[in-house]
Amino acid sequence: MDYLPPQQPAYANVPQPIRKDGAGATDLGPRDVMRDLENPDLLVPPATDAGTVPNLKFSFSDTHMQLNHGGWSREVTVRELPIATTLAGVNMRLTQGGVRELHWHKQAEWAYMLLGRARITAVDQNGRNFIADVGPGDLWYFPPGIPHSIQGLEEGCEFLLVFDDGSFSDIDTFSITDWFAHTPKDVLASNFGVPESAFDGIPTEQRYIFQSTVPGSLDSQKVPDPYGTVPLSLTYRMLAQTPIKTPGGSVRIVDSTNFPISTRIAAALVEVLPGGMREMHWHPNNDEWQYYLTGTARMTAFAAEGEARTFDFRAGDVGYVPFAFGHYIQNTGNQSLWFLEMFQSDRFADVSLNQWMALTPHELVRDHLHASPELMQALRKQKWPVVKYEGTPKPL
Repeated sequence: MDYLPPQQPAYANVPQPIRKDGAGATDLGPRDVMRDLENPDLLVPPATDAGTVPNLKFSFSDTHMQLNHGGWSREVTVRELPIATTLAGVNMRLTQGGVRELHWHKQAEWAYMLLGRARITAVDQNGRNFIADVGPGDLWYFPPGIPHSIQGLEEGCEFLLVFDDGSFSDIDTFSITDWFAHTPKDVLASNFGVPESAFDGIPTEQRYIFQSTVPGSLDSQKVPDPYGTVPLSLTYRMLAQTPIKTPGGSVRIVDSTNFPISTRIAAALVEVLPGGMREMHWHPNNDEWQYYLTGTARMTAFAAEGEARTFDFRAGDVGYVPFAFGHYIQNTGNQSLWFLEMFQSDRFADVSLNQWMALTPHELVRDHLHASPELMQALRKQKWPVVKYEGTPKPL
């Protein structure tokens, strides 16, 4: 068969890698036009982009789906996004009664409930137990080594799990069924003081996620504990928190100051209204791991040494910003943009470019930037995490 030259895809308004200043040329070869449409700032980078900033984006839609009776899971780790060394994420769905089996791991687990309701359980090293129901916008946190479980309630559930290790994999956990399956039955019998026959029906491998029945009411499930319950709550109602509101949107911050058990992961839930922008800023404590919940966004990360790169995001995408990189995030759509910022830290911290300039001697700022009086007068001493600008963001 003779080779046929590539044909232009049959789409209307096919984007081309040509900047407004004339740089670039048409792409007539084999291409994924739908992918180009989703990533306009990769196809036509802003003229201000430069250098070799690594990839800072990966979509959960491009991950491997682990399917089980009772639910599914998929993950973004350093395997999928090599730059993301501090945190890893797992997106999980459980059916009505579906169970993420009793297990523990070496990493801290922080979770955000996306949809539905779930019941969680845990027991700490002092024999104190915890059981609670969680719904949309709620968080939970399990410290490293603490055994726990998750089960979907009547409507099932979906949630995001975040772990304080970029190389973490949710399959690589310490599961109760896996341990039983790999322990001689005479040892099990001795440990629990029952005959070996009591273990004739145990699973032969890890169950991970499995289907069960919807549990009864929370009160009916509680187990009286002579040692009491876990002293610090393992859950937090993030959406019940009064947000910081600015003209461009809102921010809710959760860290060890208001969720004391969460000592290894801090987070912010950000809303950016149409025509709004997460202001130019950076984080002085650690890398930022992002999860986009709704809307569409554009982020430029400034890496110093004349390097910067722009990425486009939509719901289900993971973004990453290395430590101290300057960045901003624009809402490029006509609906509210919601996303999570997460950090391997006990505290949330950011530095505002606007506030830094406002609190620095004005003559010094003017001399650096040849700043106009209009700019100097507009500087704010108060931090606005989300700012507003007129109109809709246009291609850069």
